[in-house]
Amino acid sequence: MDIRDIHTPVLLERCVELLGPALQKPGSVFVDGTLGMGGHSEAFLERFPQARLIGLDRDTDALRIAGERLKRFGDRVTLVHTVYDGIAEAVASAGVDKVDGILFDLGVSSLQLDEAARGFAYAQDAPLDMRMDQTTGVTAAEVLATYGEGDLRRIFERYGEEKLAGRYARAIIAARAQAPLERSGQLVDVLQAATPAAVLRERHPAKRVFQALRIEVNAELSVLERTIPAALEVLGVGGRIVVLSYQSLEDRLVKRVFADASTSTAPRGLPVELPEHAPTFKLLVRGAELASDEERAINPRATPVRLRAAERIREDA
Repeated sequence: MDIRDIHTPVLLERCVELLGPALQKPGSVFVDGTLGMGGHSEAFLERFPQARLIGLDRDTDALRIAGERLKRFGDRVTLVHTVYDGIAEAVASAGVDKVDGILFDLGVSSLQLDEAARGFAYAQDAPLDMRMDQTTGVTAAEVLATYGEGDLRRIFERYGEEKLAGRYARAIIAARAQAPLERSGQLVDVLQAATPAAVLRERHPAKRVFQALRIEVNAELSVLERTIPAALEVLGVGGRIVVLSYQSLEDRLVKRVFADASTSTAPRGLPVELPEHAPTFKLLVRGAELASDEERAINPRATPVRLRAAERIREDA
């Protein structure tokens, strides 16, 4: 099956609309910080034939698939195996000082969700891996085997916003004393058994726990906290950035960094704003944009998305 039939890029037209004005000039450079299967990047390379792509991904399978998909664009494409907080180094290694457009489509990719053996999806029994880069790092099974009850509770509360975090942490400690939790089906069974019947009728007990484990395994929030400021630094004047988030923790972090960059640093009460206090960025959308009902119907994975965008309007002081 053609990859285009199984992967629909989220908010593609809106991303093109927002980033397009920065990619009109000859020699413009676009960074796809979460390349995935290359759906967004392919569209940008087609619609802006003067633009060059630097595509980043920590997932070697994604880089291989995207490389095949994008090879027809030849030397306009540079792919880099890195976590997206390595954006500055990736841009410099490509021989570029400043870039014109940046896109981050955060969270777990369609490739990772659809490949059962990766262990991201609680609906399919598979080894509890959850590493986006399978060449390095600890697996979700190792987290469940080695973390104490307090640490498990912490990550479930912080990264999953799970109200039953303590109950689930205790259940996991008890279960692993009997047998290692190595497969997603085992973990789901433990969580279901620990969940009150009333809660089971409302939601699947594994959703937030699996999200929390994935974020912990891949250090997603700490990486993102470094990534957005680094990305803003490599944008040239007139350059634009779009970030697609899929859960509130990501979105709040992006919102805070964008707000700081688009707010004057002048001391309160100063009668005249000095140039060095002026914002370096302006926001391109009000708040966080959501997918339309039509897009959600066509592409259910767009349902939780939150889009934020900004443009650099001057260099740092």
